[in-house]
Amino acid sequence: MTKTEVSNPRQPSIRTVPMHSDLNANGHIFGGWILSQMDLAGGGEAIRFCKGPVATVAIEGLNFHQPVLPGDWLSVYTDIAKVGKTSITIHIEVTVLRRDNDGEIKVTEGDFIFVSLDDNHRPKEINK
Repeated sequence: MTKTEVSNPRQPSIRTVPMHSDLNANGHIFGGWILSQMDLAGGGEAIRFCKGPVATVAIEGLNFHQPVLPGDWLSVYTDIAKVGKTSITIHIEVTVLRRDNDGEIKVTEGDFIFVSLDDNHRPKEINK
């Protein structure tokens, strides 16, 4: 196993295969597409925990370690890192399985901060 490979018994929040239509000019998967997958996965985790709607308010410490290539099997893992009065921080890790590799390779990770919302789309206290 190389330095960037990870062995992960967790179940991903999202697992998908990017397509050629998701390529950037360098032939890698567009970073914005990867961010949208991370936001979907983190938002789902935050909605489950907060038991209602949330909004993404910040992304912290985002690092891209490796490119995502067409045909990679992309997995997005989520973990609750911190719960505040109205916000929740979800650590999100993205890995890929490549056709020529048996182990998952970490390609990006970061912390997404979501705010719990009331019916008027205003911050709402999280019942822990």
